[in-house]
Order: sequence, then C-alpha cells, then structure tokens
Amino acid sequence: MGKSTNAEAHVVVLPYPSQGHINPLLQFAKRLASKGIKSTIATTRYTVNSIQAPNIRVEPISDGFDDGASIHAQRENIYLESFEENGSKTLSDLIKKYENSDFPITCVVYDSFLPWALDVAKKHGVFGASFFTNSAAVCSVFCRIHRRMIDLPVRIDDDTTPLILPGLPPLNSRDLPSFIKAPESYPAYLAMKMRQFFNLDKADWIFSNTFEELEGEMARSVSEFWPAKLVGPLVPSAYLDGRIEGDKGYGASLWKPLSDECLEWLKTKSQKSVVYISFGSMVNLTQKQVEEIASALKASNLSFLWVIRESGRRKLPDGFIESTRRQGLVISWCNQLEMLAHEAIGCFVTHCGWNSTLEGLSLGVPMVGMPQWADQMTNAKFIEEVWKVGVRAKEDEFGIVRNEEVFFCLKEVMEGERSEEIRINANKWKELAKEAFGEEGGSSDNVINEFVKHLKNASDNHGCKLGRI
Repeated sequence: MGKSTNAEAHVVVLPYPSQGHINPLLQFAKRLASKGIKSTIATTRYTVNSIQAPNIRVEPISDGFDDGASIHAQRENIYLESFEENGSKTLSDLIKKYENSDFPITCVVYDSFLPWALDVAKKHGVFGASFFTNSAAVCSVFCRIHRRMIDLPVRIDDDTTPLILPGLPPLNSRDLPSFIKAPESYPAYLAMKMRQFFNLDKADWIFSNTFEELEGEMARSVSEFWPAKLVGPLVPSAYLDGRIEGDKGYGASLWKPLSDECLEWLKTKSQKSVVYISFGSMVNLTQKQVEEIASALKASNLSFLWVIRESGRRKLPDGFIESTRRQGLVISWCNQLEMLAHEAIGCFVTHCGWNSTLEGLSLGVPMVGMPQWADQMTNAKFIEEVWKVGVRAKEDEFGIVRNEEVFFCLKEVMEGERSEEIRINANKWKELAKEAFGEEGGSSDNVINEFVKHLKNASDNHGCKLGRI
C-alpha cells in the first residue's frame, strides 16, 4: 500500500454526486480528519468546486460527464454505467497518485450506490468500506429483498395484513418504499438499490448514517447479512458535540444559500412560531400540490418560511407572495441547519428524506411529513408512529395532500392536542443524538474511534490486513 516507511493513515471518501449523498460522507471525512486521519473527498469534476472544508483534500474523478450539463439528459442506467467505467479508472489513478507519498491511501470509503469502488480498492490492496445513506430500517428491507427473503413486487391490499419483518414495526402499503410496490416504475433506481449489496461480503467495513439509540434494534435484526456500524447522525459538529472547531455547515453546496436574509427575517418572529417548509433538492411537486400547500399556509395565519426552487415558484397561485408578505417569506434556497436551529422555528414540513429527517431529529424540531417517493414513505411512518416527533399528512386517492389536511397537520403540531407530547419527544431525540457523539462513550463516536484505531494500526504495519471490525 505504498513504499514510505513513515506512512500516515489516509482515507478517500467517494460520494454519489448529489447533495443528499455528498453531505453525510463529507461529514464523515471531517470526523476522521478531526481524529488524525488524512481525509480526501473524491468527487465528480462538475461538483469538485462546490466542496470546501478545512483539513479535507478534494480530488476530482470522472463520471464521463465532466461538464455536468449532459448528465440530466441521460437515463439513470446510462449514467451509472458511465460512472462505473470512468470512475473506476480515475479512482484507480487517484490511488496510484498517492502510492509513493507520505500518506498512501489506506482505505476507500465509498457510497453504497457505487459498489464498483470496492473492486478498485481491492485491486490496489487497500481497505474498502461501504457507506449507506439510508436509514437502517430501509436498508433492512432492501437487504432482505436482495437475499430473496421478500418477493417483488410487494403488494399489500389490506392494511390488516401488513408486512412483518424482524426488528421493524408492521409496515402497511403506504409505509413501503415506492420502488418495491411498483418495481417497473423506476427500474434503474431499484437496480441501484439492489447493487448496494451484491459484493458487500467483500467489504472490510459497512457504515450507516444512523445511531444506536435511534435504530440499533433495526440494524441488529439484519446484522447477519448487513453487519453495519452506526456512525450517525452525520450533521455538522456545532449542532451535536462542538468538538470540530467552526463546523457549522456541511461545506458542500450545489446551490447558493440565502441564510442572511432568512436570519434577519426570523429575528422579527417569536419563539417556535414559524413553520419551515422544504422538500429538499430532488423533489419536484406538482402544481396542484404547491397550490394546496399555499392555500393551507395562508388560511393558517401561521408565520412561514418556504424554500421553493424557481421551477416550483412558478407554480404558486397568482398573488400568493404579495398577499402573504407580512405572514411569510418565500426563498429559493437556504442553510437548512441554521434555520432548524433557530429558536423561532416551531415546525418542519418535510419530504422525509433521510438527511432532513436526521437534521430534524438532531435539532429537536417537530415535523409534518409529506413523503413523495422512495424511502421517504418509511421514514414518515417512523416520524409519526415510532419516534413520535410529528404527524404524517394523508394523501387523497390521487396522491395529493389537500389543503384541509395540510392545515390540520400544521395546527396539530404547532398548537394541537399532541403538540406538547411531540415537542417533548423531539427534545428527547435531540439529546440522544448529541449523546451519540458525547465525549464519554458516545455510541457513534466509539465506532469511529475503533475504525480510526484500525486504520492507524494498519498504516503502522504497512498495510497488514486486519479485516472487518
């Protein structure tokens, strides 16, 4: 693994090139760097300039679409094939680049969506660690599908006969990831989910962005097939333990935030009085759904901060922004963590993507779940029924959450009968998230320390094989 006699442990972290995957993997790299491990992010050439984090090297690799402009015109399967071909070669070149340096690459931590990276690591005789960015519950479901313990498609016609899996609550039809109810709807995405597991038995480590107190039981229920180490919640240190100096943001943004404008506006609002609405970077709401949310917000008389991209802004009802100018603020993007941490925020209306869910839990913010697809359905169930930190909005027969339902959910979380219980639970999970990285034996911090120890021992022994932890 290199010829230097004074080699230092060096990890290359390889994310799938979307905001929701870059953020947690970059945060993992920061945790490793804070513990004395040389850390490098390897990312596609069109995202490389979006990443800036102290003590983290950034190196480009290729997915075959280096200008970034053509990727959106390609079908997912074509993109993934191109990424595997070009990424394998350029990742191999990157490992070779450091071979004779003082810090040859010790381990490749790769996004589980990119399992070919493990083959590249093994080819060069370095460790390979798979990193899963979904919840342990969702990984448990897909792992069992991969092992043919669950047949596709999963169809539950009657909610009196839910899907029962070890370690998980009963899953009704509306709780299942959308890919597995209708496999034909997103075949490339389903294939990508399944490929996460195909060579996993060769990985030296498996990590998951969740934590013991939150999902330990779920992870243990499938540990025979998916022996994952829980290292989350991977949000910036300032919101957890504060041990990484200045770590207030992820350090990666494919969009320019407008946090100053938002913070100035929030200063004028009372404590826990504002509804924060954001559906992440990938969700594209229909015009009808945007109109229903807008109608509910206006009728609620609650203050709101709505993050909606320009494409969605055009779907707002005529005159909405002007007529609600004193009530709300509509912006194109912001630093979500700063918003959720602000004392004025009382509720988070979310699509229930896993990163947003973890951020809401870590910051102790009650949630209204409006899942749209994929794993968001399962996350929404846990938000309402398991962790009890919010409510899940009910869709009509056309998949639309009507304004009356949005209105009800907002009122229920902000001032309804369950609001006090929801806030107590939200604060409980906030404290447990902090404990996962606590200085005295935090569960996630302990796992990362163990990984660091193995990497340093391997480096001291010039790369002797230690196997899984």
